[in-house]
Amino acid sequence: MPRIALLPITLLLLAAAPGPIRYVVDTGATSVSAKVAFLGLASKTAEFPKVTGGATLSPADPQSMRLDVTLDARALQAPDRVTLRKLRGEKFFWVEKYPTVRFRGSGLELTDARRGHVEGQLTARGVTRPVRLQITFDTPPRDAEAVAPLRLTGTTTIDRREFGMTAYSLIVGKKVDIEIRARMTPG
Repeated sequence: MPRIALLPITLLLLAAAPGPIRYVVDTGATSVSAKVAFLGLASKTAEFPKVTGGATLSPADPQSMRLDVTLDARALQAPDRVTLRKLRGEKFFWVEKYPTVRFRGSGLELTDARRGHVEGQLTARGVTRPVRLQITFDTPPRDAEAVAPLRLTGTTTIDRREFGMTAYSLIVGKKVDIEIRARMTPG
């Protein structure tokens, strides 16, 4: 008899469990940067101001998170015109042939309430390689609400040579630190 009495409560709890929430990148509040060593003494940072995409996150099952972000490489910005021309050119991003950079990831593995990583694939310059994106959320993903924005910072380091960007190896570092600061809205 007690099991039958618990059935309505169990059904109510299951119905109230939040399902997946779809988020869309807030392009005005999202930024992506790529920083590389320059001449072994300093660094240069490129910015990607045009970001699209989104995420799907279930607060009840954060491990099922999916993330899909696309950068418009043609809109790439650099600290000076010479660097900008070279980055957009054939030896680096070759934006005429490869106008976008894309990260697609899934399977959030939390290391604590607000931090974790997502395994994914980064495609740049027509080359796709596996990448682990370290993620920090402003609020725990288990507390995500269908009416509130999702804010996160993602970081990773890649070897530019793996993406066919091998030019100027004596001047430009091999490792590139990438950071995405995203605000995504339910949608």
